[in-house]
Amino acid sequence: MHRMSDRPARWTQATVYPDMWANPDDDPRESEGPGPEGELATLLDYLAGYRLTLRMKCEGLNAEQLARRSVPPSTMSLLGLVRHLVEVERDWNNWVDDSDPLPKLYGKRDADFEGAVAEQAVVDAAFADLEREQAATDAALARHPDLGEHLAMDDISVRSLMVHRIEEYARHCGHADLLRECVDGRVGQ
Repeated sequence: MHRMSDRPARWTQATVYPDMWANPDDDPRESEGPGPEGELATLLDYLAGYRLTLRMKCEGLNAEQLARRSVPPSTMSLLGLVRHLVEVERDWNNWVDDSDPLPKLYGKRDADFEGAVAEQAVVDAAFADLEREQAATDAALARHPDLGEHLAMDDISVRSLMVHRIEEYARHCGHADLLRECVDGRVGQ
């Protein structure tokens, strides 16, 4: 069992700015030139950045580290966050479409966190599931480019759904920062 007294030393891979995850030249989230034009492009850019940040926080860890519940008694782990976001993407897809809702992929409430076990097959499946569900939600929303349009579920606007997606990933990237630091000491935004 991992105890808080076993805390790893804090470190960063960055050498340019000590509070960064990686040096700017090595950070795939960094781009040169002007930012995206328009509201939808800006929202999509922020969403892509947070999605990539979550993946970066998980890189280089084995199945045990990804499944480690680093802040007892919480059931949260990096793998649990990935699985949770799979379910969230699935739910958002249900908000876009008024057909029969897709069922939860991992089962009952909180099964996404509870089923995050230290097995490579579970890790591989979670990342494959995340890619698939993100693509499905992206495709569903691409059919609704008007940010002011109201969607089937709860009459939510596309704009509100996009902002909610960014908020969800941003919040969980904050969790991922703390979880990763507990796992191997690596820090940085």
